[in-house]
Order: sequence, then C-alpha cells, then structure tokens
Amino acid sequence: MPIPDLSALVVSTIVPFVLKLVGAVALWIAGGWLIQLAMRIMRKSLRHSSLDVTVVGYLINILAAVLRVILVVAILGFFGIQTASFAALLAGAGVAIGAAWSGMLGNFAAGVFLQIFRPFSVGDFITAAGITGTVEEIGMFVTSLLAPDNVRNIVPNGKLFGDTIQNYSVHGYRRVELVAQLDNSADVGRAIALLKEAIKQVPNQFAGMEADVEVLEFSERGPRLAVRPYTHTSNYWQVYFDTNRMIIDVLGANGFPVPRIPLAMGAN
Repeated sequence: MPIPDLSALVVSTIVPFVLKLVGAVALWIAGGWLIQLAMRIMRKSLRHSSLDVTVVGYLINILAAVLRVILVVAILGFFGIQTASFAALLAGAGVAIGAAWSGMLGNFAAGVFLQIFRPFSVGDFITAAGITGTVEEIGMFVTSLLAPDNVRNIVPNGKLFGDTIQNYSVHGYRRVELVAQLDNSADVGRAIALLKEAIKQVPNQFAGMEADVEVLEFSERGPRLAVRPYTHTSNYWQVYFDTNRMIIDVLGANGFPVPRIPLAMGAN
C-alpha cells in the first residue's frame, strides 16, 4: 500500500477510532466515579431513615446496576452503535426474568413494604397468614416466626403482606378471654362476687385495668360467665393458666355444683 494511502487510512479511520476509544474509557471512568458519588450520597441520606439496613443495601445495589446499564448504553451510542435493538433486548430480558421470578419479585416488593410501613417489628407477637408467633427476622423475601410451641415458621413476605395482620404487641396490654360455666341452680351473683375478689390475686395483670367478670350468655347447662383479666403479651399464658386454675379452685371450694348435661327429651 502506498505511503499516502496508508496515511489517509490512519487519519480517516484509525485516529478517530483511537480518539473514540480514549473518549469511551474516559466516559467509563467519569461515569463510574459519578455513580459511586451518587451511591455515597444516597447511602448517607438513607442512613437516618426508617428503612432497614438490608433494604437500603438492596436499593443501592439495584440503583447502581441500573446506572451501570445506562452507562454502557451511553458508551455504545458514543461509538455510533445503534442501541435501539440493545435496549429492546434488555427490555425483553427484563420481561422474561420478571415472568420467571414473579413470585420472588412479589415477595421482595412485599418485604420492602413491610420495612417501610412497619406493621410489625422483630420481637412482636403476631398472627398473619394463618401463623401465630413471635417475629424473629424480617428478610427481603421471607419472614421468620417462632410459634409458641417453639417451631420456626418461614412465611413468604407476599403471603404475609397480603393477609390480615394481628399485632398483639402494639399496645401495652391485651385481654385474656376465659369462660366459667355455671350450673342452672348456681347463685350467679355470689359466683361473680367471689371470682372478682379472687382474680385480684392472679399476678402480672395490667395495672389500672380491672378484670371483667360478667354474665356472657346462657346455655342448656346454665349461665356462662366471661372472665377477662388484662395483661401484657409476654405474660399472657401465665395469666391465662392461673386464671383458669383460680376459677376451678374458687367454684369448687365454695360448693358450686358441677354443671350437668341436660337429659335428652323423652329420655327415661
């Protein structure tokens, strides 16, 4: 190849390519630096927010990945490469991944909302998705609940967030609901007075909330009394069992008859 032609090739093709390559490298370095700067600013702004540290980390990583993809597309455009087909390919891949991981993405989104809205926190005693237990961990995809029988339940966040959540630990106390069955011949007023006095001896009741002892309903056996002390969730079962024992002891010690099952109509 003649020298003039070689010089023209270098000037017209190689030099512009080298300049674009240098520009692309500079753009990659500058873009990477700007992305890191944006991540630091975002991390610092979210540090004092109510979001969980795990959520903050996931959000930052997702944003960094999106910005990297945008940077690569910009560099390809800088080289004159048509990025429309590349963008369509990314969109198609995103749709395919979203369809394949729809359940996981739903659980992830639910985990984010659980961290943002905080219907419960670690240590709360809740009922949700048919499970009752103490919250051990709120993950990005699943939540761990420890049931009262010491069985760990791993519940998907999507199922948890989409169901009714009962949080027993939000308030300072909750009501223990028990029933005392009396015989038809029992003196109801005396039974109520004895139970109201005896229930004061049950420990760990909530101060300032007097237990309720009243007629709840009537059955074939006789009146049924609602016996309802108030206590904190951490003492619920102790108050529950102690109150049940108190009902048996008081009614038995004071001669109240055992409720009898009525005979069927026409029985001899």
